[in-house]
Amino acid sequence: MPKSFVLVGAIAGAFGVRGEVRLRSFTADPEAIVDYAPFCNEEGQIILSVQSWRPIKDGIVVTSKDVPTREAAMAMRNTKLFVPRDRLPEAEEDEFYHVDLIGLRLEALDGADLGRVRAVIPGPQDLLEIEATPGAKGSWFLPFTKALVPIVDLPGKKLIGDVPLGLIAMVGEVPEEPPPPPARPKSPKKPAKGPST
Repeated sequence: MPKSFVLVGAIAGAFGVRGEVRLRSFTADPEAIVDYAPFCNEEGQIILSVQSWRPIKDGIVVTSKDVPTREAAMAMRNTKLFVPRDRLPEAEEDEFYHVDLIGLRLEALDGADLGRVRAVIPGPQDLLEIEATPGAKGSWFLPFTKALVPIVDLPGKKLIGDVPLGLIAMVGEVPEEPPPPPARPKSPKKPAKGPST
């Protein structure tokens, strides 16, 4: 994925029965996503233009000549939407485009290598997926907060992380076994009832 394209949202599916498309926005102001249309795929080909739009409770609904039916909208569900980087404004202080974080090295406060940012998972709290951590069992996730990632050094191509102990599952670690559940006392057998008189 060339860094000249930035992920701004995704198609969440159809809305209604007339071929309207529901978008999930990854922009700071969710409604600002429509300002960057038309949207491209990962190869830079235009896949969704916007004729009209309106906000709804969980996103944005658009009409597009590229998606004429409800079935076409459903077929595009989970399609990621990209725009050329030069269509976006410069990021403000302490704000970063996800595309600029991917590939950065992650270092601990003491300078130890903690791996590399593989992906950024957007959400109410963005998560960094970290890979290639020495001794780790696999990739792991770090919430992208000022407390956990106090320094973002784009020119130096690295992040400085204050990573809590136990967040990274390391090879050879013995997982703590939960204590066995307490034994339930056996209830005494009830005497059989005799015939009622």
